[in-house]
Amino acid sequence: MRQFDFTPYRRSAIGFDRLFDMLETSTRQQQGDNYPPFNLEKTSDDHYRITLAVAGFKADEIDITAQQNLLVVSGRKGEDNDNQRGSFLHLGIANRSFERRFELADFVRVEAANLADGLLTIELVREVPEAMKPKKVAIATGTPAGAAIEHQAAA
Repeated sequence: MRQFDFTPYRRSAIGFDRLFDMLETSTRQQQGDNYPPFNLEKTSDDHYRITLAVAGFKADEIDITAQQNLLVVSGRKGEDNDNQRGSFLHLGIANRSFERRFELADFVRVEAANLADGLLTIELVREVPEAMKPKKVAIATGTPAGAAIEHQAAA
């Protein structure tokens, strides 16, 4: 099993620890089944890309389901392919059905999916609502307004 080292991302992506922990846990749980192989990359601060190698699958044989904090990619080969098969001398391209699950962090959604050259590319974006984004707080100088009133009342 090839281990992914998320250390470079952890250093530059504060607040994404949960995302990387979930992805590492997910890959450890799926050690027995590495099909289809995938790449995970961070393309910018809030954009990610998952690329799955799905050679032999057509777009209508792949299903992508995005739920809250879960992305499920599954592929089901059609029954008509068995009738078209000839007598193979070597069958090295896996044409079996699959289901791959990815746990997503909060506020991560699927932006787009594209199938080209046997690679399924899923674009993810993290969109934090305005109400949850950090805000700058102005720092006032001088005596606080409440302290001045209390001082006058005491006099």
